[in-house]
Amino acid sequence: METLNILLNGTLAAGDYIGFTFFTGYMSMLAASIFFIVERGTVDDKWKTSLLISALITFIAAVHYYYMRGVWLEQGVSPTQFRYIDWTLTVPLMCIEYYLILKPAGAKSGMLSRLILGSIVMLVAGYIGEAVVPEQNILWGLISTLGWALIIYEIYMGEASKLAASSTNDHVKSGYKVMRWFTLVGWAIYPIGYMMLPGNLLAGFAEGADLAKSSPVDLAYNIADAVNKIGFGLVVYSIAKGATASAK
Repeated sequence: METLNILLNGTLAAGDYIGFTFFTGYMSMLAASIFFIVERGTVDDKWKTSLLISALITFIAAVHYYYMRGVWLEQGVSPTQFRYIDWTLTVPLMCIEYYLILKPAGAKSGMLSRLILGSIVMLVAGYIGEAVVPEQNILWGLISTLGWALIIYEIYMGEASKLAASSTNDHVKSGYKVMRWFTLVGWAIYPIGYMMLPGNLLAGFAEGADLAKSSPVDLAYNIADAVNKIGFGLVVYSIAKGATASAK
């Protein structure tokens, strides 16, 4: 009966923890967007674009979470299409953040191209495995992981890592290390959620779940989005504020 009420009324019901994370994700990312926009006026001009990108990442996510929340509450299904549209826009923007903070150290467009290529492979393969041919989600999950691995290689052992190490800005050096931890550890939450899909390696954790009340896949994705997008932006903000203060 409670499941039916959620679907008919389109309202957040007691015990709908996934609906709660959609709502809090929407509000927290909207608040983060406002914060980054306002704080642009407190940093040097060369950092304003980085904070604008941070604001765009969280604002795009906030808009999508508004619609995803509606899909979840009104239909009781996972809003897969909206989620991947969101990621297709925001993940490349996060790659651009790496390029922007390393540009003063000599970052070239080739580095940015490799990061974006990795993100495209990761997202396209993930979508195919989750929504197009879910019966082959393990195969497409492995291909998606190769895209993520390309990004990890670039930021830990590739040109990006070398540029960060050679930077004369201590705030960039320390902030870069935190950013890549988000990419290594924070982004790892997504494949954990993906592996809970039916037929995948962790599918047992989602078996028997009432999808109008509890979806481990959406829970993992929602938590990862809030932590990674807001946290990533706060690290960029910290770099910008620190570098601005030290330049005075």
